[in-house]
Amino acid sequence: MTDQEMEIEKEQETSGTQDQAEESTETEKEAAAAESAAEEDMPDSDSGEEAETAPPEGEDPKTWAEKRAAKKQAKLDKKAQGYKDQIEQLEDKVKRQLAEFENFRNRTEKEKHAMFETGAKSVIEKMLPVVDNFERGLATVPEDKKEDPFVDGMMRIYKQLLTELENIGVKPIEAVGAEFDPNLHNAVMQVESEEYESGTVAQELQKGYTYRDSVVRHSMVAVVQ
Repeated sequence: MTDQEMEIEKEQETSGTQDQAEESTETEKEAAAAESAAEEDMPDSDSGEEAETAPPEGEDPKTWAEKRAAKKQAKLDKKAQGYKDQIEQLEDKVKRQLAEFENFRNRTEKEKHAMFETGAKSVIEKMLPVVDNFERGLATVPEDKKEDPFVDGMMRIYKQLLTELENIGVKPIEAVGAEFDPNLHNAVMQVESEEYESGTVAQELQKGYTYRDSVVRHSMVAVVQ
């Protein structure tokens, strides 16, 4: 046999082997496809549904169908109850969060209000000595000088200052002739008086003020003993 004939024979053997391998591969693919189709046609054992489509022998078809329907309905009811419980839990969670937010908002508003009140009182306390100085200065003006333009201007400024203080809630504390109240008055001395009874404020040494029903400065008074 010549070398050429031997090469031709080898090529034929190689070609035959490749054809057999391809046929084997195709056969395996077809078998796998058939097996997959068979699995798809089988009932799903994890779905919880009954694979039977006909009642067992000797059992009334109507009764069997009712049992199947009742069982299916029970599963649906159980699933619906589970969803309902989840919804109730979520609603309860949302309500608690809303309540917490409302409490936080109210607490924040109270804190802001308290901070504003504290700041306002601080400013008012610093303005009261200015009012005192206006009163002391105007009290020394002689009667014949009260019509003087400068004095009239100071009086107008003083009245405007009192008006603005009153507009924001600042009011003078009633003192002379009122019964002594330690919450409003600061007694620095005791005096004798034929006009007032014992325990009554007879003299106001320094005017006190309140801001929105809260004392900013107590009145400095003399009380009848």
